[in-house]
Amino acid sequence: MTAMRKIHYSKGFSNENDNAIFNLEKDYGAHHYARINLVVRHAKGCWLTDEKGNKYLDCLAAYSAANSGHHHPFITNAVMDALIGNYASVLSNVVFTDPLGIFLSNVSKFAPQMGARFGNCGNKALPKNGGVESVETAIKTMRYFGFKHKGIKDGDQEIIVFNNNFHGRTISVVSFSSSKKYKEGFGPLTPGFVSVEFGNIEQVKKAINKNTCGILVEPMQGEGGMKIPPEGFLKGLRKLSDDHDLLLVCDEIQVGMGRTGKKFCFEHDNIVPDGVILGKALSGGLIPLSVFITNAKIMDMVFSKGSEGSTFGGYPLACVAGTAALKVFEEEKLAEQSEQKGRILKKRIEAIAKKSIHVKEVRGKGLFIGIEVKNGNAMDFCRKLLKLGVIVNDSHGHTIRISPPLIINEEEMDFMVKQLEKVLVD
Repeated sequence: MTAMRKIHYSKGFSNENDNAIFNLEKDYGAHHYARINLVVRHAKGCWLTDEKGNKYLDCLAAYSAANSGHHHPFITNAVMDALIGNYASVLSNVVFTDPLGIFLSNVSKFAPQMGARFGNCGNKALPKNGGVESVETAIKTMRYFGFKHKGIKDGDQEIIVFNNNFHGRTISVVSFSSSKKYKEGFGPLTPGFVSVEFGNIEQVKKAINKNTCGILVEPMQGEGGMKIPPEGFLKGLRKLSDDHDLLLVCDEIQVGMGRTGKKFCFEHDNIVPDGVILGKALSGGLIPLSVFITNAKIMDMVFSKGSEGSTFGGYPLACVAGTAALKVFEEEKLAEQSEQKGRILKKRIEAIAKKSIHVKEVRGKGLFIGIEVKNGNAMDFCRKLLKLGVIVNDSHGHTIRISPPLIINEEEMDFMVKQLEKVLVD
């Protein structure tokens, strides 16, 4: 058998020019993203490079997937070692693998004791690929808890969610989205969800009934406009969940792993939920990997042999990347970096806002900062920033989202602030 020849390309993966790539996506891909005309050929640290060698500061970090920076050397080397060492391939779930066992142990201990009222039983984690798969796992958990633990008739279980949420785009999840474009034409939609105003604890109280089994919440909303709930809101949800025997689940796919200046965003309100969903940054942005973590007692109640499964969920290569990413998070103190840098960056952006006729409000925690503009035309500013070498995106149309890799340094923040000032101050 002839060995395959390794080909080195000067531009990155291929030597196809940008126009050819645009046409390939146009001709062979679904048109489901509004893209900007930029083909990224290399990604390293906080910087992206195009075919001409132009560099762009990544202030989006793939919606928090690249918290540790692009191609972090420790995580990249761990993945390469697994591939070269022949312990990376997907295997049948009929056998055990050491990468999975070690990752499950590490990620379960990464979180504080979930669902303390069910006992100090430790945590267990169920791994999947994309974040929305773990959202689905959490929904299953809440529904089964309602059926088995609370005695709710199967099919009548209800979960409280929040307006302007974003948890993914599967049928069940878009069924409780506030966005018309996410669900129009995709019916019939999945019932069993009650949506209330984000941050309004009184509406949550009114929504609870005999069939309520859980509350699913983003501790801060990213896609919903970089929204921070009122102080004490999560504490209120915790109390209601305890009083009414509900499962409180926090979706921390975007706001966890240090993004808001703490390991978990729910720590800002000094609460611990009954379950937490992690994804994106969990593997250093290299391999799709997500988990749902809950109290071991709850996990064992809900899932038995054959009730759940995923061919690639928790496969060796993903677990190797996940274990390495967790180590980087701890050793490089990414949460502390986010808190310190975010505090400085937010003050500098607020100083720009005071001089700008365009800015309505600056809000955020850690390196999760939103700049809301008065005319709801955030994307116009994003396009201007692209021309100045800064990649950002809009959130809910009205807010510029600032969420760079947590490893961003002082010089890179200076560059970002300088460009922001150019576009926001006339």
